[in-house]
Amino acid sequence: MKDLVFATNNIHKLDEVRAILGDSFRLLSMGEIGCQDDIAETADTFEGNALIKARYIKKKYGYDCFADDSGLEIEALNGRPGVFSARFSGEAHNARKNTEKVLTLMQGITNRSARFRTVIALIFEGKEYLFEGEIKGTILQECRGNGGFGYDPIFLPEKESRTFAEMESAEKNRISHRARAVQKLAAFLLENL
Repeated sequence: MKDLVFATNNIHKLDEVRAILGDSFRLLSMGEIGCQDDIAETADTFEGNALIKARYIKKKYGYDCFADDSGLEIEALNGRPGVFSARFSGEAHNARKNTEKVLTLMQGITNRSARFRTVIALIFEGKEYLFEGEIKGTILQECRGNGGFGYDPIFLPEKESRTFAEMESAEKNRISHRARAVQKLAAFLLENL
């Protein structure tokens, strides 16, 4: 079984991707290869940030690897929070404050169209590849559900009656932006093994 590093220490993301990839690879986190580094995401695009992380792991540790960058893009906020999704409120990874900031900014706005987008950068056998996934939906006026993470309680996917936070993780994994990008990644990896 081939080792593949997912350049993250986010247990939620790791669990989602492991569930999608199954047993085809031994998927390792940054912590599992001894990397505790905080890799600065300094690009202004999802693609750029994903490449920064993947290139860092490949250069420093030598593993074939992939990294993702994901975010929520809200039409009425000109695509914000975008690449700043995790630190939109100023505090990194404070989901509650990030969600509260979005709800405050969206007060009185009728256009609530949004999308979650993920870009995965893969470095595999010396070459770089990009895979993208997105899901469109709307921003609710209040939180619903206790599952998921991040903006899941306020995002209602198209053609769904429940937010990501109201879905079981297996349901979310079938339709999410990350799932769509990971499915493209998995298809590529399985074809090229």
